[in-house]
Amino acid sequence: MSNIFDGLRVIDCSSFIAAPGAATVLSDFGADVIKIEPPGVGDAGRNLSRLPGNPKTDQSYGWLLDNRNKRGMVIDLTQPDGQAVLHRLASQADVFITNYPLAVRKKLKLGYEQLAPLNERMVYASFTGYGERGAEASKPGFDMTAYWARSGLMDGCRPDAGLPPARALTGMGDHPSALGLFGAIMVGLYQRERTGRGSEVGSSLIANGFWANGFNVQAALCGATFYARPPREQLFNALTAYYRCRDGKWLILTLLNEERHWPVLTKCLGREVLVDDPRFAKQADRFKHSHALIAELDAAFATRDRAEWRQILNAAGLVFEIVASAEDTATDQQAIDAGVLVPFENDTLMTVDSPLHVAGVAKVKPRKAPDVGQHTDEVLREAGYDAAEIARLRDGKAVA
Repeated sequence: MSNIFDGLRVIDCSSFIAAPGAATVLSDFGADVIKIEPPGVGDAGRNLSRLPGNPKTDQSYGWLLDNRNKRGMVIDLTQPDGQAVLHRLASQADVFITNYPLAVRKKLKLGYEQLAPLNERMVYASFTGYGERGAEASKPGFDMTAYWARSGLMDGCRPDAGLPPARALTGMGDHPSALGLFGAIMVGLYQRERTGRGSEVGSSLIANGFWANGFNVQAALCGATFYARPPREQLFNALTAYYRCRDGKWLILTLLNEERHWPVLTKCLGREVLVDDPRFAKQADRFKHSHALIAELDAAFATRDRAEWRQILNAAGLVFEIVASAEDTATDQQAIDAGVLVPFENDTLMTVDSPLHVAGVAKVKPRKAPDVGQHTDEVLREAGYDAAEIARLRDGKAVA
């Protein structure tokens, strides 16, 4: 079977991570995605991996991940000729994706009201920080602010209430939000199949952040009483806590079927005596004396390295996981076997696949992200421009 989106033309007129990420998912299933960048250094997302504090390497790894498979094109959208080029591309596209600020879209003539009349079958996918209605609709937003901080996740994920709020990792909200926008695009394409007409669809960082924290947001909406998160040593349930092993590495338990798994855990730890300890006899007792039980388990886990515990707990069928570092993920054999990590085409370098699959359908072999303007002439020719027109556009710096 061919790729699902073979023949689907997508214009990615967006920047950074979330909106481009939605286009990347489409490209993984065969869509022809044309990445539009401004003149000069291109999309600012090219340089995210070079910011202080991010992992250092000579490769622009963020750009590789979020713009693989795409063809790159430079258009100066501040020029009328550049806007005309974009309008022609949009008139031939199935999907148009943008996260430009609403006022900038109007100025550059790439808003829904400007592009929709050019192509009644086009799905216009809009991504914003704070939605498109309300007093803050024009407020700039990034995943750290609109997704992580505004949603309550930043406050709720601190290790305990006495510590500063937890800072998110780069793209931690953008990548889930990319799937939200991808889903909106799928709804738009399905609607087009039924009606023959495109539409405007969208998503936002604030919507995805609230959805990610939906369990607690819904609790707040129901007027629930919240409890401050205690330090690890004082957690409410010792069997869903995390523990440091002899080598300083961590793992986390999630033993929800306690009556079955509690005796198994004590045997694995060589602490069967705990089963007969009246403080820990029943679940209610373990909850009541959770601080004491955490101290007991701390002492037990400190006797072996994490690799040993991993083997022991896996063999016993207990629900747990290592607290992996980013370096750990790069060699995760299960992630490789399950197709979570896949190689770039004709390369040994791996990348993270989009987290969706369809049985019996192979995805596109990941191709390296484009250089700035790498495919400008190629795309212009496909859009119907002849050599003289392309030369004129280049001379006027409308494209590059």
